[in-house]
Amino acid sequence: MKFGALPIAGAFLIDIEERKDERGFFARTFCVREFASQGLETVWVQMNTSLTKRKGSVRGMHFQRRPSAEAKLVRCVKGAVFDVIVDLRKGSPTYGHWHGVELTHENRTTIYIPTGCAHGFQTLEGDTELLYLHSAFYSPEHEAGLRFDDPDIAISWPLPITEISLKDRQHPSLTQLGSIPI
Repeated sequence: MKFGALPIAGAFLIDIEERKDERGFFARTFCVREFASQGLETVWVQMNTSLTKRKGSVRGMHFQRRPSAEAKLVRCVKGAVFDVIVDLRKGSPTYGHWHGVELTHENRTTIYIPTGCAHGFQTLEGDTELLYLHSAFYSPEHEAGLRFDDPDIAISWPLPITEISLKDRQHPSLTQLGSIPI
């Protein structure tokens, strides 16, 4: 695996190293030793998947508050997304900053989202499916979100937004939300 640091403190892109032969290839997508050597979470308690039907749909920006705050590993297994992280950690050098990357079933890239960051994405193709690993169990009472169009953060979504849930449209701005202690 190849780990590439992103402009958000503690966030990484993880690319696979394919071992090819006439049948195709084999690659590791997770290794406790390699993740630990990078200082990343190594315990994953839940795996989820999402399917988004329409190109241009936005899901996010989601996170869980403490004590159920979570790190995430996200990979696109079908289609393509513009995947976005926003740093919500008070005291972080990248607090209030966002960064987006393209995850596709073709590039097989995984994004590591550290605890204390909001996460969301926009589909670049219809019928896009993501696979998520979570370091904490889903906790409805700790579920939270950040406004996808907060003018102070100014995420530059690549496509016109075709669909977003009412719940995601009603999340507070960063100013209204406050911050999460590191």
